[in-house]
Amino acid sequence: MSKALEGVRVLDMTHVQSGPSATQILGWLGADVVKLEAPTGDITRRQLRDLPDVDSLYFTMLNGNKRSITLNTKSEEGKRIFLDLVKRSDVLVENFAPGALDRMGFTWEALHEANPRLIYASIKGFGPGAYADYKAYEVIAQAMGGSMSTTGFENGPPTATGAQIGDSGTGMHTVAGILAALYQRTRTGQGQRVQVAMQDSVLNLCRVKLRDQQRLTHGPLSEYPNEDFGDEVPRSGNASGGGQPGWAVRTAPGGPNDYVYVIIQPAGWEHISRIIGRPELATDPEWATPEARLDKLDKCFELIEEWSSQLPKWDVLAALNEHNIPCGPILSTKEIIEDPTLNENGIVATVDHPQRGTYKTVGLPIRLSDSPADIGRSPLLGEHNTQVYQDELGLTAEDMHALKANGVI
Repeated sequence: MSKALEGVRVLDMTHVQSGPSATQILGWLGADVVKLEAPTGDITRRQLRDLPDVDSLYFTMLNGNKRSITLNTKSEEGKRIFLDLVKRSDVLVENFAPGALDRMGFTWEALHEANPRLIYASIKGFGPGAYADYKAYEVIAQAMGGSMSTTGFENGPPTATGAQIGDSGTGMHTVAGILAALYQRTRTGQGQRVQVAMQDSVLNLCRVKLRDQQRLTHGPLSEYPNEDFGDEVPRSGNASGGGQPGWAVRTAPGGPNDYVYVIIQPAGWEHISRIIGRPELATDPEWATPEARLDKLDKCFELIEEWSSQLPKWDVLAALNEHNIPCGPILSTKEIIEDPTLNENGIVATVDHPQRGTYKTVGLPIRLSDSPADIGRSPLLGEHNTQVYQDELGLTAEDMHALKANGVI
């Protein structure tokens, strides 16, 4: 069975997380992703190692389904080989500091001239303007994209989310841009620039908070549990801020992740009141309607927690699901990596690595009926030099020896 992106060649000049997360998805979808690394390799090969002298999980979990070649693109011979690779590629992806490739002579204009069909995707921290030259990391993007100011509890400090919405979230946006450009190229025959900024991507994921910022001009946000409102959207703990009030309630035995997130819908209140042993609340005018409960939502969840805290979270989940009440257990990373369903579905995938052995990684979260994903391992540094340079570019063994001796590969 063919892959959705079979025949698409991606030249991957990315490093760390935002870029590699994007190119890995393209590889999972069937593209031939050639990861071009400096002879010293992507820095994350050595970061956060758990085994000495073995590529870290940081690297392996972001660079599966790729081939690796090494090249010193600052050398004259390296620049010539790089342009040869560009001419043979459909997509180039990079996430260097602003202007890095331009200073090497590889401007968009030069690359477009070398290969008019090339799609050149760049990931930066910020878009044009006052922030363009700022350095960006995951939590900086969260800070400047609206996430941190709206995450946490009302009287606590701004809080980062564990989800990598700045890095991998930007990678997802980059994939969308690349696929759109590839589709447009089928009509125009021309490549184009794709530019994605981490701040912009985080803001896109925080759009509901920008919605609420504008709603504030008409008064307090009744769906939020906060008592006081100023002129900006407050942090609201575990409340969704939407039309369906929800909260994480504690369960037995009271460990750090012994919680179930429960949403109270109008149709579910009667069932909830009976489950928690307070059936009179289903008909009490002070509790029976969403409007009556609005100013006492904290008390609603306290009542639910009085019941839930006596039971294990899976028992709480079963009791609520029996009556179709929206809820979900707070799953720890250990529970997720061991979850039978997630493993059977392949979203938690087991991969064999020649040096590391077996490790687990996250699989493709997109399912295509005619193009199932094969989740492969990450490449060793320069593992495919011979395959790409000799078999595909036509260099000789003598050429390869000279390139290695001169530090080009």
